[in-house]
Amino acid sequence: MAFVQPLTMPDSLTFIGLHYWAGAGHEFDQVARLLSPDYRLLAPDLGGFGGAPAPPHGFSVAAYADAVAGFIEAENPGRYVLVGHSMGGKIALELAARQPAGLAGVVLLSPSPPGPEPMTDEDRQASLQAWGKPAEAEKTVRKITARPLLAAATRQIVADNLASSRAAWEAWLLRGSREDISARMVLVEVPCALIAGDQDAVLSPSVHGLETLPLLPPDTPLELIAGAGHLLPYEAPEEVAALLRQFAQEQTKR
Repeated sequence: MAFVQPLTMPDSLTFIGLHYWAGAGHEFDQVARLLSPDYRLLAPDLGGFGGAPAPPHGFSVAAYADAVAGFIEAENPGRYVLVGHSMGGKIALELAARQPAGLAGVVLLSPSPPGPEPMTDEDRQASLQAWGKPAEAEKTVRKITARPLLAAATRQIVADNLASSRAAWEAWLLRGSREDISARMVLVEVPCALIAGDQDAVLSPSVHGLETLPLLPPDTPLELIAGAGHLLPYEAPEEVAALLRQFAQEQTKR
């Protein structure tokens, strides 16, 4: 799980970070440090990733949301904001549609859309065959990032990729990414924000604008981070932290 700051004031918001496919909770470590000591950020490893066991009820988007709900109940953070990155974004939206107690908002980082994720059969097959291969993991880092990364960050991203269980890896590619929860988005009533890198080669800003933004509450902003790719918490932690801080401040005024 990601770096956790000391407890904040009772009226403060806590961020719950949900990581990308083939990632792990510590992708939010830099963002968490930048938010400290004003806000906590908790980021569990989702089932089958980061060495975490499989979710108790399978690998569907709903099953992942169940697991996250259990994590939140155990942590008892009070008011919280879901921060869903890529795969984690779709899971965050499924949980938000349940209107859980304490949820104050949702921030989506280059999210997988509520409908089926746009992916060619060729890309899907290539991704299926890439599981467990270090050279492919290194190739993926180069493909999905646009800003230079520190060597330690690159090693961590590759290690997380290789730590993904085959079951979780394949379940998202074959089923989770294809799920359609669009009809449930009318149940998302909390404030939302969408953040994307303008150089994202995985999910372009146009995908967010066409497939996700229209399903979110009115006036949901789409913030673009210049020169950034898909791995925003690694590539642009300062910008992400600043936007999260701004979002939290707006919610505490409500």
